[in-house]
Amino acid sequence: MTQKKPLVIVTRRLPDAIETRMMELFDCRLNLDDKPFSQKELIAAVKEADVLVPTVTDRVDAGVLAQAGPNLRLIASFGTGVDHIDLKTCRQRGITITNTPGVLTEDTADMTMSLILAVSRRLTEGVKLIKSGEWTGWSPTGMLGHRIWGKRLGIIGMGRIGQAVARRAKGFGLSIHYHNRRRVHPDIEEELEATYWESLDQMLSRMDVISVNCPHTPATFHLLSSRRLKLLSERAIIVNTSRGEVIDENALARLIDAGDIAGAGLDVFEQEPAVNPKLQRSDNVVLLPHMGSATIEGRYDMGEKVIINIKTFVDGHTPPDRVVEAMF
Repeated sequence: MTQKKPLVIVTRRLPDAIETRMMELFDCRLNLDDKPFSQKELIAAVKEADVLVPTVTDRVDAGVLAQAGPNLRLIASFGTGVDHIDLKTCRQRGITITNTPGVLTEDTADMTMSLILAVSRRLTEGVKLIKSGEWTGWSPTGMLGHRIWGKRLGIIGMGRIGQAVARRAKGFGLSIHYHNRRRVHPDIEEELEATYWESLDQMLSRMDVISVNCPHTPATFHLLSSRRLKLLSERAIIVNTSRGEVIDENALARLIDAGDIAGAGLDVFEQEPAVNPKLQRSDNVVLLPHMGSATIEGRYDMGEKVIINIKTFVDGHTPPDRVVEAMF
């Protein structure tokens, strides 16, 4: 007897090859226009789905999960972060959560390094100058930025992405410092020539560049608070390719506006897709539309992981990328 295919509801448009494979394997309902689900649409989805495939734009909170039907047993998230899903409520309701770790590491690290360079060397300001037609030619004092070779980089969150950032930064001549929940293995410290700071406050006050690479959890919400941001020197820049909620964005905007921080490169925002108007007005702030993991290769790899997680779960096994609360 042929096993009934599970009903899989996908909340956003995925790469064609991934959607085609999902249609072959599962009873799959796609989002062809890529419009983010409203809360009402999310509730309708969890009421009938066996498997939900959400993304970071979907708030699968306790209110949504309270409406879930008895068939919902797996939420296979398309992405690494799971701060958009209420893990505690899922555990209480017996719903398994999976994500797509590892495949975004190199892409996100590339974007982090790009932002460090873009802010330090004023790349977007240079582009604007050319496009405005106001550039009159080379000048000894024109568009002066800052050298990154020889500077100190402080990485907040030394997981896969933090370590990948450190490897790149080391190649650019930055000295590597980091703060993490737990100190990494001595072999990693030796490879990266990395200095561990148990105190985040002490590290912040001594760095030229800060890179945020930790996940958003209740413990990291506004980890870079107004008080901590004030510890940064006037020459420091801050780059965030993790989650906007880790930084007190209003405090950051005020400090940049006042000239108390040299600049920032942000790929994520606290109230996405809204961006603080003060940040948009600042020439020394580089803003990107959450594109750190946006490579064709990365999106295909993410989709493959989602498919494997669903297929493994449906076949009665523990999916390889199962998420448990203790991980975060």
